[in-house]
Amino acid sequence: MNKRHKHIISEIIRGSIAEEMGLEPGDAIISINGNEIEDIFDYQYYSMDSELNIVVESKDGEECLLEIEKDEDEELGIIFDNGLMDNYRSCHNKCIFCFIDQNPPGMRESLYFKDDDSRLSFLQGNYVTLTNMSDHDVDRIIKYNLSPINISFHTMNPELRCRMLNNRFAGEALKKVERFYEAGITMNGQIVLCPGWNDGKELEYSINELMKYLPVLESVSVVPVGLTRFRDGLEKLRAFTPEECGEVIDIIEKYQKTAYERSGLHFIHASDEFYIVAGRDLPESGRYDDYRQIDNGVGKARFIIDDFNETLERVRSNPEICAAIRPRTVSTVTGTLTTGMNEEFACRIEEAFPGVKVNVYTILNDFYGHGITVTGLLVGSDIINQLRGKELGERLYLPETCLRSGSDEFLDDVRVPELEDALQCGVSIVKSSGRDFVFSMLGIRDL
Repeated sequence: MNKRHKHIISEIIRGSIAEEMGLEPGDAIISINGNEIEDIFDYQYYSMDSELNIVVESKDGEECLLEIEKDEDEELGIIFDNGLMDNYRSCHNKCIFCFIDQNPPGMRESLYFKDDDSRLSFLQGNYVTLTNMSDHDVDRIIKYNLSPINISFHTMNPELRCRMLNNRFAGEALKKVERFYEAGITMNGQIVLCPGWNDGKELEYSINELMKYLPVLESVSVVPVGLTRFRDGLEKLRAFTPEECGEVIDIIEKYQKTAYERSGLHFIHASDEFYIVAGRDLPESGRYDDYRQIDNGVGKARFIIDDFNETLERVRSNPEICAAIRPRTVSTVTGTLTTGMNEEFACRIEEAFPGVKVNVYTILNDFYGHGITVTGLLVGSDIINQLRGKELGERLYLPETCLRSGSDEFLDDVRVPELEDALQCGVSIVKSSGRDFVFSMLGIRDL
């Protein structure tokens, strides 16, 4: 049997069926009820039966059959070495806008891995191009009803898609969308927009084509290409001008009206960056369809602003909390894109509580280049270099989006303790929300 389908147990949950059956870490699951286990979805599907015949290979290499009777849907209590129970699939495209290709040399290895795995689309919300998806993969997605699936469309023009992804199969791959649509697999999409490539009339064509899949395709975000200073040897691309950002918004808002009349969904959404660069007001919260695309930078600014307004009003209307707020000076950082929003927040806090001073420091992204304006791509070395000698007050608050998920490391491997040592100031990590901005700047924990 293919070694790929031998799944090593890393942990057995105490008191579980697996412990009762004598399974141990290091043992491997081979099959369940005669079905080979390809990944976590096979395992979860077949292990939910009430009667199981499980082929196990012990850590000593001996194979045995376990017969188990249990309640249907009762879990076995097994944790595997790899949560996916299979190797992650890497991307085979060479997209003209790929951010990973724009990383500088010498960073940690994981930052150069391009995933294009449909299973991670379901598990973690990752976007996939469909070019790495076989008919077998499509069959399994439909069989297990793995939805939503998040798809990187970029364009619905097959020929243009082949050129933008540098993959001759990229146009043909779009046919998989039809199968998902017919099977009722919920989808969300994204378009990375590049000036002179897939904008203008091409964008309108793509939106029209994508609207055919409403309402199974629930939403599509349109985000501008991100360009670092590390583009030697890559396709010549440029950023959108403020005027062009306005044109993109006009196209999208036109089709939002049509989509809403047809399905009750606004469907196509421009990222916050288009509105900010164009100098346009952000849409009202109701236009974001429950913020389906917030992780793509669509509606996040509106959500944070509304959250800030609501929280600040609640604090101001609570006499007991107001009386406990003491004078203090604190600081926070922001990328250039959201400077205006954060400075307005700071001013409103200072006006409401005159003893509180909030320093908002805009950090230029020297590491990636000044074309990268989002806070989430700020690095520790830039923060250190640009805050040295600045008035920081009693504490520096950093948005958690600056850090690697679940760690205290920035993208350049600088760690929070190093930042504290360099700036001689305590650092707190806060969530990127209006509520947490208010609470952290005022030094309160809750209402």
